[in-house]
Amino acid sequence: MGNCLDSSARVDAAFSSHTTSASEATRISTKKRNSLAPSSLTIPSYTEKSSPRGLPTPRSEGEILSSPHVKDFSFNELKNATRNFRPDSLLGEGGFGYVFKGWIDEHTLTAAKPGSGMVIAVKKLKPEGFQGHREWLTEVNYLGQLHHPNLVKLIGYCSEGDNRLLVYEFMPKGSLENHLFRRGPQPLSWATRIKVAIGAARGLSFLHEEQVIYRDFKASNILLDAEFNAKLSDFGLAKAGPTGDRTHVSTQVMGTQGYAAPEYVATGRLTAKSDVYSFGVVLLELLSGRRAVDKTKVGVEQNLVDWAKPYLGDKRKVFRIMDTKLEGQYPQKGAYTAATVALQCLSTEAKIRPRMADVLATLEQLQTPKYAAKNSQPEHQTVSSPVQKSPLGQNRSPLNLTPLASPLPSHRQSLRAR
Repeated sequence: MGNCLDSSARVDAAFSSHTTSASEATRISTKKRNSLAPSSLTIPSYTEKSSPRGLPTPRSEGEILSSPHVKDFSFNELKNATRNFRPDSLLGEGGFGYVFKGWIDEHTLTAAKPGSGMVIAVKKLKPEGFQGHREWLTEVNYLGQLHHPNLVKLIGYCSEGDNRLLVYEFMPKGSLENHLFRRGPQPLSWATRIKVAIGAARGLSFLHEEQVIYRDFKASNILLDAEFNAKLSDFGLAKAGPTGDRTHVSTQVMGTQGYAAPEYVATGRLTAKSDVYSFGVVLLELLSGRRAVDKTKVGVEQNLVDWAKPYLGDKRKVFRIMDTKLEGQYPQKGAYTAATVALQCLSTEAKIRPRMADVLATLEQLQTPKYAAKNSQPEHQTVSSPVQKSPLGQNRSPLNLTPLASPLPSHRQSLRAR
């Protein structure tokens, strides 16, 4: 089968105050809509993870929408909260629809006056078919059950007639994509980049513990709160992982160009290691300040992974891929460790890639004094390193990674496996 693509854009940084531009991937849609049943609301604390190990699947639409942790908003409630979806409340726009800023009372969750109560982001989908409804329902399904400090909070939803809306906490610093690639924002420091990487790794590791494959890990889906704590957003493509003796989930290939794991694009076989690859790409973006795919560059430099890989495993060459906006203000040892983690995540053989729990353990070490000291050299200098050891094989026993037996974001790319 051939590719099935269209040019629909998508808002990934939907919950931010920054308007972003769409990149070059695309996604598909077809037609159909459904409605729903009301639900009661009991919002849990998000300071700790609060869901059981492994989610009940499959669930009917009625079961998903009756979650006690999300509110069933009426359309009029959200109109009032966003001042009738006024243009000056618009945060972002994409192929799926629009995202508006709104306010609700923190206790009653009813509409509040602008500037008072709790700030929210309201994603309003365009009524363009079954694909949009399915992803909307998938998001309610997962975020209605999964609660963790590094996942964005879903406060509620609305489904009246053809209207499909989602209500989230507002993320004031916008998306990681904005901070890395847009002109204007102050460049992220090394410490902030590592903080973001660790937060995103915690969120992804938690999902894998719950047997959930995220499938769309990318910079535009990592949102940042006021303290630059990272939270994963946009769960429309999430899938339940393999169970029993199964090693993978076979599915239509969907995701974003430059982030999707090569074996998944080639075969449609999805595993948690597919997410690990995508994490490696984002970690590389954090190190380099370059996009995963950049058509403005020439030759091999258009693809970040292809360009950077030859430098990642060599202490004497890692400086060549480091973001010049850091102006050399990063610890050389920490940079090499992070680069080696990225290299292992980007292994072409999925089984060799580390687990996210192991990646997280290594990245957390980068905040310790041993790695955090700013001992970087000027970029023209090199450091002799006769033996290149992987940091994923040192220090902590879980990191023994010998090969096993075997808001406007980027558009999504939907590729049917051939």
